[in-house]
Amino acid sequence: MPDLILSRIAEHICTVTLNRPEKRNALSAEMIEALHATLTQVAARTDVRVVVVASAHGLQETLELLERCPQPTIAAVQGDAIAGGCELALHCDLRVASERSHFAMPLARIGIAVPVTLTWKLVDTIGAAATKELLFTGEALGAQAALALGLVNRVVPPLSLEGTVWELARQIAHNAPLSIRAMKAFVQRVAEERRAYRREDLEELFHRVQGSADAREGLAAQRERRPPVFRGE
Repeated sequence: MPDLILSRIAEHICTVTLNRPEKRNALSAEMIEALHATLTQVAARTDVRVVVVASAHGLQETLELLERCPQPTIAAVQGDAIAGGCELALHCDLRVASERSHFAMPLARIGIAVPVTLTWKLVDTIGAAATKELLFTGEALGAQAALALGLVNRVVPPLSLEGTVWELARQIAHNAPLSIRAMKAFVQRVAEERRAYRREDLEELFHRVQGSADAREGLAAQRERRPPVFRGE
């Protein structure tokens, strides 16, 4: 069985690649476990200055580990980043997308909710109004629309994605690593303060939605390839 996560280090840059193309790199439990182990090892290395996550298409602990990685992280988004893929990309510091990529969080279409902390991350990234439209409609954003909102940092032709990401990573890796790590920590403190917000009632609401009859109906309709009939219960 091939490795689910591939990693290589060159010029102080660690490239982490999701290697499950037959499932469009969907985040299986095994892949999440492998990603968690790889990120733990990379975060402890002083010779790594930048981390690139490729094929970014769960578990909160692994995503938080990615976010708290002391090195800057870059998501290279080649195709569609839907739901979990969008979440993974959002937990990277920078996002570079190909022109054919799309981003969406269509969870309301199947009766479930986006986690509280991810909702806050979206608000931080694209603002409250754009977050509401993205989540309320479930519609996909094309790459240029994502760029206009600040959801991605750069958009490039598909064949230029790998080279652009590599050059961006090299540019960062050539800077002073202590400076970069310090400044990332300064920015990350904002995220840590946000996690301290009171959210027990919101987490209760999240779990109520996830366990609702509408959520069961939405998932059943998805399996049966039919429109769901939601009843608000």
